[in-house]
Amino acid sequence: MHTSTRSSSHAGTSRGRRTVLVLAIATALAATTVEAAIGAASSAGGSAAAVTEVRIHDGRVDIPVRGGTATIDPATLKAEARTGDGRTLLLSAPAERSPGKPTRPDRTADGATWSYPGGLTARARAEHGRLLVTFTATGGNSSLRWPVTATGPDAGAIQFPRGEGLSIPVADKFWNSADGALVGEEQDLSSALSMPVWGYSRQSGQQGVSYITPTDIGSSLTFTSQGGRLRATAAHEFARGKGTQEYTVAFSLTDGSPVAPAVDYRNWLSEHGQLGSLSEKIRKNPETARLLGAFHAYAWGGARKADEVKRLKRLGVSRLWLGYDADDTPMKSADVKAAKDAGYLVGPYDSYANGQEKSADTPPNSRWPDGVYPQFCVRRADGTPQPGFHKKGCYLSSQAFEQAEPAKRYLAGRSRSLVANGANSYFLDVDAAGELFRDFDDKHPMTMAQDRANRLARMKRLADGTYDPSAKQRNPLVLGSEAAVSWANEVLAYDHGSGTPVDGRLWAMETGHFDTRADEPKDDDAWGGYSPAGAPTTFFKPVRVDDFKPEHRARVAAALKAMYDPAYRVPLYETALHGSLVNAERWELPFNKLPDQKRNRALLAMLYNTPLNFVLSDKDPRNEKNLSELAALQKHFAPLHQAAGTQRLTSFRWLTGDHTVQQTVFGDGTLTVTANFGTQARNGLPGGCVDARLKGQARAQRMCPSQVIS
Repeated sequence: MHTSTRSSSHAGTSRGRRTVLVLAIATALAATTVEAAIGAASSAGGSAAAVTEVRIHDGRVDIPVRGGTATIDPATLKAEARTGDGRTLLLSAPAERSPGKPTRPDRTADGATWSYPGGLTARARAEHGRLLVTFTATGGNSSLRWPVTATGPDAGAIQFPRGEGLSIPVADKFWNSADGALVGEEQDLSSALSMPVWGYSRQSGQQGVSYITPTDIGSSLTFTSQGGRLRATAAHEFARGKGTQEYTVAFSLTDGSPVAPAVDYRNWLSEHGQLGSLSEKIRKNPETARLLGAFHAYAWGGARKADEVKRLKRLGVSRLWLGYDADDTPMKSADVKAAKDAGYLVGPYDSYANGQEKSADTPPNSRWPDGVYPQFCVRRADGTPQPGFHKKGCYLSSQAFEQAEPAKRYLAGRSRSLVANGANSYFLDVDAAGELFRDFDDKHPMTMAQDRANRLARMKRLADGTYDPSAKQRNPLVLGSEAAVSWANEVLAYDHGSGTPVDGRLWAMETGHFDTRADEPKDDDAWGGYSPAGAPTTFFKPVRVDDFKPEHRARVAAALKAMYDPAYRVPLYETALHGSLVNAERWELPFNKLPDQKRNRALLAMLYNTPLNFVLSDKDPRNEKNLSELAALQKHFAPLHQAAGTQRLTSFRWLTGDHTVQQTVFGDGTLTVTANFGTQARNGLPGGCVDARLKGQARAQRMCPSQVIS
């Protein structure tokens, strides 16, 4: 039997009228749901400790918030909340280094303000039931390490959106050790994490705190371990030259669900008019509907030809996103037409990020018309170019392109040429990944905020469509990009990357540089390289832990555990953004690259209602098997994603204490998915299998990946 408590709360939309659905928490089996994750602490009864207006006393500030009262001490920046049931919840320990002696707080209409020496002012207020604290620096460069979170003895788990998302018990031995490769790591909140949000829950699992940093540029999150327990500390660098003089943190009381921070963030995006809608994107460009039910695949060699595309259709692949490198053998018009006739999306992989000297070895997407390279290189403070990926060429300035675009049309001309074959989709690498640059070149100076704005503007132009002068019309494209940090959710229809909780050791695995610098010879070739041309082993060669040198295997195993162990995985990205865009794993990690992770990856895809990513080539000796697996898995996925791909993820639950059985719900019961990651049957669901039930169906559809994959 599940023992349950029921609670409800209200969270604003952009019009301030979103009603959050009633939540049921199945505490006996550690089940957690999404619908009312924010503010559930207010339902436990008792409000004696609550205040209804701002109060200043003993140098501290009390502010009413949803679920209780928040108190902040300007002298130390310690913050806590008294919840409706009379308990105290720590919002932040004192700042790691005090910004100085504060002035006496002054009350404002919705909060209080105070200041510190050196030109730092603070403002605390309530907004949509949250506590918002904003620091503004008017003096020189400085920094603040705050809030300091999950430090109390009752802290149970930390949640943060590395890729799709993780929920880690604070006392977990793996993550507190070097094996977890988390302690001491600084995560940039504008790029390293997929959303600028994190949270923690109490050991009881029924109360927690969510943190949102809308001023993500210049902000970071660092994990430390003290006494065998994790904690997370945010930091912000105030720098006028970088445009980061302001720092805001929004605190919410939650029900302790592992996805509560993402519920809070989805509400925040909606309240601020920053939440995209996949349904609206389909309305504007009906071709976008082809994403629903589609797996994604990159084609190489003969897989780009019309005959192979038709073969996919004969195998029963009803929907597919088919991409190809913008290399010297792109898909021809007849091949593209075959893909579109099959009901598929098809388009090139491109990048505006890199420029190199023209030579026979220069990749096509790094070749630009005269006047771009090296003139458009991002320049560092010392005047040197920002080295490009793998230290080749340079990163190109988005500001330089924006200044030149009205007259030169470098970007519009390039994209128009790449879709002249009739492609209806486009993948633009890097732009949404969040690695933002400051450009010191006085011909095209740029802050990181300007870089982001430029990227959003050019991605929107791509999605809206390149102008075809002959037809005197625009041809909208179904646009995707790498990783899709949440700030890009309004302009993109899909992404490749945010489905993967990337561990830093992945780059050592891919490059083969475990013990040497990246510009020296590899010390491990297990992953593969960029040959042969028709099926590069870096994408097509399956790799297992034992394929690496003995001295590297422990690091590889730990990295894969950190990325794919379902006990730690939670759908934060989907909770916030499912129904806004379609999210997939990184394209250099196709489904068949990691054979030992295939079962769990298939289960996660079905559970999260997200597509798998493949690579296809007639030059690959495993191609027949890959096609067979793709067809079998897509047949199960297609009706589920077509029904729920535009719906929000409304519920996530752990149905067993060991987290092996998990359940999601999309929309108002549109789709319910239960996955068993274990080896033993639980409640009639065999280990390694998933049940999916569409609304109105009498019986669930069962799929066991191990029966179709090898």
